Amino acid sequence: MFQKILIANRGEIALRIIRACREMGIGSVAVYSQADAESMHVRLADEAYCVGGPRSSDSYLKIDQIIAAAEVSGADAIHPGYGFLAENAHFNEVCRSSGFEFIGPSPTAMEKLGDKNTARSMAIANNVPVVPGSDGLIEDDSKAIETAKKIGFPVLIKATAGGGGKGMRVAENEESLLKAIDQARTEAQAAFGNGGVYLERYIGRPRHIEVQVIADSHGNVCHLFERDCSVQRRHQKLIEEAPSPNLPSKRRDEICDAAVRMIKGADYSNAGTVEFIVDQDDNFYFIEVNARIQVEHPVSEMITGVDLIKEQIRVAAGEPLSFKQDELVCTGHALECRINAENPDKNFQPNPGKINAMFAPGGLGVRFDSHVYTGYTVPPHYDSMIGKLIIHRPTRAEAIATMRRALAELQVEGISTTASFHDKVLQHPEFIAGTHDTKFVEREFTS
Repeated sequence: MFQKILIANRGEIALRIIRACREMGIGSVAVYSQADAESMHVRLADEAYCVGGPRSSDSYLKIDQIIAAAEVSGADAIHPGYGFLAENAHFNEVCRSSGFEFIGPSPTAMEKLGDKNTARSMAIANNVPVVPGSDGLIEDDSKAIETAKKIGFPVLIKATAGGGGKGMRVAENEESLLKAIDQARTEAQAAFGNGGVYLERYIGRPRHIEVQVIADSHGNVCHLFERDCSVQRRHQKLIEEAPSPNLPSKRRDEICDAAVRMIKGADYSNAGTVEFIVDQDDNFYFIEVNARIQVEHPVSEMITGVDLIKEQIRVAAGEPLSFKQDELVCTGHALECRINAENPDKNFQPNPGKINAMFAPGGLGVRFDSHVYTGYTVPPHYDSMIGKLIIHRPTRAEAIATMRRALAELQVEGISTTASFHDKVLQHPEFIAGTHDTKFVEREFTS
């Protein structure tokens, strides 16, 4: 087992990993930017090293500075968390070649799955359903038009290296197709340094359902059931839950089995998420694999009782998973609301600043994963999430009721948060019925 782990991240995920390390008797090393000198992860880690200026490009994305901190601290492994360098295959390779175990999949698996077009081909090879689309990247206009006509309009243009909605466009007809492709290529090139795009049939009003998986190096691959992440705004998830409401049990089993096939076929180890869209007839299609732990992993932990961060660490250290698939049982219902420092009444404008007072909710079934505290100043340089409010109750109705109570109890003074918006969503008849889709927020809450 590792003696000391460096966490190449910040905020609540860094704190989450530090806590797991402490419970396992492993030393923890934090890295931080100048803007994060007073962050809670810096305070609670056994050691902490400043790796640069406030901007991510000057600190959390500086591979050489992070490796230097690992060398100085004597760490023997690096956990990337999510975001920043978590899915950077080059960083993964540099960690390993520098003598540090990377707590995640191999660089080869990460690189293959990080390219959506390659991942799509792998899905097809492993009998995982994919949305009808182009056979590879779109290289010229004539091929684009021919493919779009074959699969039928509207079509979705997707960046092969994309994420977060970048490099993604919808074309309703042939006239708009070529312009949309150019826009997607330009945006993808600027965001990811890769302008490659491919086409898929556009699925209207889908649900976004993903499967949490984890695999060790001893041939064990397990799923921890599915999560529904359909409450989104501009392709950014706002509320996640497990299990997915109104998903037939037979279809649930098929989706989870498909996720396991995908991971086995990719020769993948450690934690990951296989993402799907599900249409109104409950047909499901592969989207992508996130080769890392995700923001919403706590909802899977709550319904299974598995500590995913500890399992990640054990797997990376060469140990087998502490459970088998038939030992996992989905119990109760979990909800997660991402609490962001944003003003929902002003088009979700980021609202960094000092927190003058804060009171975190509690009670049975309530978990609040956060790195902020009274007196903390939320910096303007990073993602606006300041915490995750997670509820676990015996039924979905009880989980919604407890979440609404906890949101009302959460007090954050000095900045605006999205707590009030979440409460509105939880009261909406469509959400209560579990019939919402990925366009729900845009349709019902955009004036």
